[in-house]
Amino acid sequence: MASSTEVPDGTASAEVGAGAGAGAGAGAGMGVGSARADTGGSARADTWIWSVRLTKTRSQAAAACRAGHVRVNGERVKPAHAVRVGDEVRLRYAGRDRVVVVSRIVRKRVGAPVAVECFVDNSPPPPPKEFVAPIAARDRGAGRPTKRERREMDRLQGH
Repeated sequence: MASSTEVPDGTASAEVGAGAGAGAGAGAGMGVGSARADTGGSARADTWIWSVRLTKTRSQAAAACRAGHVRVNGERVKPAHAVRVGDEVRLRYAGRDRVVVVSRIVRKRVGAPVAVECFVDNSPPPPPKEFVAPIAARDRGAGRPTKRERREMDRLQGH
């Protein structure tokens, strides 16, 4: 069924007979290749954002795209927009702006160490945690605050 023939350049080529090995060439490794990180090609914007762990779920990534919180090269994109190596992706998610440049394309979610290698992070530093003033608390059983005490509490709370 399968035979080998000599090609003029000195290499051997395999000829596949009818029915033998059908689909082995085109379908072999499709599942494995789609999970690997590629240096070329493209991926959906929502899938890539989720794959490199910029959002927790793919549905959150798609919702961010639909809401206009994702920009690729300065342009608002839909979830199915193709992201390629070298594209700048800006994402507003969880109260923080992320600016990343795509360095590798992944179509399946990968571990955190691999995800960090898939983009160059140009994000501004996260905002500092705001200092929260202590809440004025009264002793239990102290009764209703006086007008003076109430004004002091309002002043402490910034009113």
